[in-house]
Amino acid sequence: TGPLSLECLGNLLRITLSAEYFGDKYLSVFIIDQSGTAWELDEAMAAQCGYTVTYTSWRNIEFHASALSCHSHLEKDVFTVTIQIKASHTPDMSNATIHLKSASCHYGPWSPRELICESNYMEVSVRREVPQTIKDFIQDEPEDWALAFPEAKAEEASIWQIVFHQPEEKRALLVSNAWSAGYGLNTTDSRVLLRVPYAAAQVQLVKDQGITFSVLRSSTFYKYQWMILMLDTAVACPADGVDYTNKTITWTVPKYIPPLSAGVTSFKDVLVEGGVDLRKLSAKEMASRKYVLLNELKAITMKIPIGAEGGYYKTSVSNGQLGVKYTINLFMEHQWEDNKWRLTKHTIIKEIETPFEQAEVAITSNLNLSARLMNITVGTFLPDAELVNLTIEGVAVAVPEAVQHGYLIHRTRYANGSKAYVIEVPLDAPSVKKEYLREDMRAYTLNVTLTFITYPSRETFVIPVIVLSAVKDAVLPSARGFCDGRNLHLVITHGNVDQNWLPFISDWHLTQEVAQKYNYILRANGTHLAISVPFLSPHVSYEGFHTSAIKASFYLTLKDGITLAQRRDFSVSCIFSPSELIQCLPNGTVIITAIKLVGGEDLDTALLVLRDRQCKPSLVTEKTATFKFNVNTCGTSRKFNSTTMTYENEVLYFRSGNDTPIYQLKFLCSYAVKQDADIQYEPKKSPPPSIKPGFGCLALSLKLFKEKSYSEPYQESEYPVVKYLREALYFEVELLQPKDARLDLNLDDCWATNSQSQDSLPQWHILMHGCENNKDSYRTVFHKVNYSLRVKFPQHLKRFEVRMFSFVQDTSLLQE
Repeated sequence: TGPLSLECLGNLLRITLSAEYFGDKYLSVFIIDQSGTAWELDEAMAAQCGYTVTYTSWRNIEFHASALSCHSHLEKDVFTVTIQIKASHTPDMSNATIHLKSASCHYGPWSPRELICESNYMEVSVRREVPQTIKDFIQDEPEDWALAFPEAKAEEASIWQIVFHQPEEKRALLVSNAWSAGYGLNTTDSRVLLRVPYAAAQVQLVKDQGITFSVLRSSTFYKYQWMILMLDTAVACPADGVDYTNKTITWTVPKYIPPLSAGVTSFKDVLVEGGVDLRKLSAKEMASRKYVLLNELKAITMKIPIGAEGGYYKTSVSNGQLGVKYTINLFMEHQWEDNKWRLTKHTIIKEIETPFEQAEVAITSNLNLSARLMNITVGTFLPDAELVNLTIEGVAVAVPEAVQHGYLIHRTRYANGSKAYVIEVPLDAPSVKKEYLREDMRAYTLNVTLTFITYPSRETFVIPVIVLSAVKDAVLPSARGFCDGRNLHLVITHGNVDQNWLPFISDWHLTQEVAQKYNYILRANGTHLAISVPFLSPHVSYEGFHTSAIKASFYLTLKDGITLAQRRDFSVSCIFSPSELIQCLPNGTVIITAIKLVGGEDLDTALLVLRDRQCKPSLVTEKTATFKFNVNTCGTSRKFNSTTMTYENEVLYFRSGNDTPIYQLKFLCSYAVKQDADIQYEPKKSPPPSIKPGFGCLALSLKLFKEKSYSEPYQESEYPVVKYLREALYFEVELLQPKDARLDLNLDDCWATNSQSQDSLPQWHILMHGCENNKDSYRTVFHKVNYSLRVKFPQHLKRFEVRMFSFVQDTSLLQE
């Protein structure tokens, strides 16, 4: 009923602050006295003045005030308390809203002695009885006071003193000193009150029947005319006595403890009642809740099943672990008669909290394939826990901002006040990891950490949420292969699972650098990967050889980029003509390439020979050996017929100590014996040959190689290259396009500059009109280019060597 509600419970007032209004706010509580002055409430003032602030179930806040609290306005049998609540969303209390509440309660007839044990203070109030005055008595000297009562000698003008009885001494304090020490004292026309914080210096811990009590033994003195009156203001409250066994709370309070029964010789129970939240419960109500109240000879015992109605569970955190504690605010009232006080009422308010019990959080996941959504339900949680942020890929994101990362968060409330959180995440969200499982299955993994905060304690705990869902939506990469006259081609179409898969040839990760090294062509875009390899390549397998055909295959494997597990194999196989292995040049030169077939792994291609075993290969790879020789050498035989001359030889392989070859490749070259050609000529001097200038598109490359063998160029990642003076630089210029055997590459001018601009100055000519610069101290050296697997047209390349130099002016080094 609004933000503040009140209830009168005997000599106590309870004001409840609704969690709906105040649960997520910072609060300041003020007490308004009769003059209108606001006193801000803190822990020390609350214990001294008779106020208690506690948190209850559903995050409500309760304010208790004693009828004899410091700022109560007493009039007849009514006490009035006025409080002011300031609430703000920020700790500095800016933009605070103010709520003012004044409450009046009737308080019933007082017992001669009343004791209250609140959670933060002990209170005793006793009836003040003044004897009849003796007429005409005159006090002669002030010293008479000291002789009668040493505790009363401090100041004659003082009305009140309090004497604390401790085992080792008695200590007297004036009212002002007692107030400064944190004690609360009050008086009415008929009563004297003493209020004691549990942490007060004179409080002692005393055991009775195995139960520890907080005890203060004191006497309060005041002067009345010619008399000093003394009141016994001893107070005792149980500090423990709670046991937890068999899912039951057992609270035991001994009766008639010595500090409260000094000088008493007879006792009689008048009333024993119990309840919850300051409410007394009838025997029927207790039975319905399975409470047990036992009034035994020496003690009163209450038994409460853990989890019973009247208490509540609250969230607790221990060493970062989530758990719960059951809390119940029990209430016990014991009234008894004795020969000293007549009637004593002892009211004990006890908040009991069970030990920490670890809680498991249920996490369930449902997959909405039509919407491609993961729905994760986390919980349930108690009302005092709130989700405040999510950690997504290592970044903390507040709940309102989670939608920007694709996360929709809903809170589901249940009838008992508990709640769960539902998180919706698209399968295609960047933070959802995707992994290929098998066949057409993909695994979607959500890994997010939820951070919660508890109220009012503001403890934090985290819940890791790892959800794995398998979905039949995998699209595997596919491939098609084809061949032309001299190359094998493989084109791979990407699927949706191979974003992090890497292409491998055998154990080589296929990169642009590897492709360039072997003269392969590698092209890739977002959807396709294409590779072209020449027929005579190190990674081509030769699986069959017949007189009319050679079967060649190229294999490529896709592997996982992290684990390197083999994911997918592709291959292309084609039939090539054996004529690709041999060239019969018009000048009688023969170039023959022998290949190693699959299954002949123990064959060493470097040991292949021709009929004349002195003729060895000029170029060797793991799978091929290339011979270049003249038809009149290497044991070549020849045959004639009327039209052709045929030269024949063999590539052979012998095992050590055996003259019978285990590998034999027979080849031949045929030349026409007679060929007619019509030739016209005139007996005049022909003009000198000339080349007419023309225009066209040429593709050229200039590369710097590491060694004179020109086998390994510097890669782009290795620039800039560091060299020392006079160290050799090996350059190669190649005509890339067009591939026309009729073309020759000739270099005219080649020069070096001091910057990346070819037109900058100074310049130094390395080649001039196709020749070395004769002004150079270390002249350029040309290197011959021979045929090889990489070099199909030697006339398309020029190689030269230059010594490292630097630009100087006078004696100074020129730098860019």
